[in-house]
Amino acid sequence: MNRQSSAIKELNRLACQRQRELHPDVPVAYLPPHRYLDHSANGLTRCVLAWLKLNGHQAERISVTGRRIDQRQTYTDVLGQRRQVGTVKWIASSMQRGSADISAIIKGIPVKIEIKFGDDRQSDYQRTYQAEVERSGGIYLIVGTFQEFLDWYRQKFGK
Repeated sequence: MNRQSSAIKELNRLACQRQRELHPDVPVAYLPPHRYLDHSANGLTRCVLAWLKLNGHQAERISVTGRRIDQRQTYTDVLGQRRQVGTVKWIASSMQRGSADISAIIKGIPVKIEIKFGDDRQSDYQRTYQAEVERSGGIYLIVGTFQEFLDWYRQKFGK
């Protein structure tokens, strides 16, 4: 059984409360439950984005992966066997290398949030990007758990 941190419980409560505000005529039993989890990098990213948006801040996920081009074709040969030929290639993104996973504006302050889950570490491109953000007056934050993010948020912005 997965135990939720108090921060995750609070996020789920906040999301349910927002659902009740948006749909006051729908009985609570019929509203879908929110189940945010920070047990993966994607889950943690969703938690941070949800928290920021539920608290009235602008936030968006940034992807610098590029675009996948699938040039594979599947055919059936004369013996009736399905075969696949071709390749998959990636086209580089036009985004700046090392960009943070989340870009947000919190109370007028630009904040870049890098999600680092488990053994994941910052690359040289990410360190360069961090230096650029901080040099220009923005905040760059590295987050490993939702509790860590929430503690930082409360220390910096109260509430």
